[in-house]
Amino acid sequence: MGIFDWKHWIVILVVVVLVFGTKKLKNLGTDVGESIKGFRKAMNDDEKPAETANPVPPAQPVPPQAAQPITERRTFDVQAEKVQEPTRKDS
Repeated sequence: MGIFDWKHWIVILVVVVLVFGTKKLKNLGTDVGESIKGFRKAMNDDEKPAETANPVPPAQPVPPQAAQPITERRTFDVQAEKVQEPTRKDS
């Protein structure tokens, strides 16, 4: 016997039904089923075009543009200063 015996599962099932009600559980099951069907359909739709699609020739490389000089500075020139930590009164 494990930590969850069949008796434990029945008690858990009864508590879940009492808390949520049968109507919400039915709607939850329907929603989960529809989402699984939609996921499977989307996966099948993604696989079909990949098999039947004609290969696309590779794109021509784009020539590099002329480098433009940077006119504004984007860094800060500062000196770091050491901060003196306050002394503790309890030590």
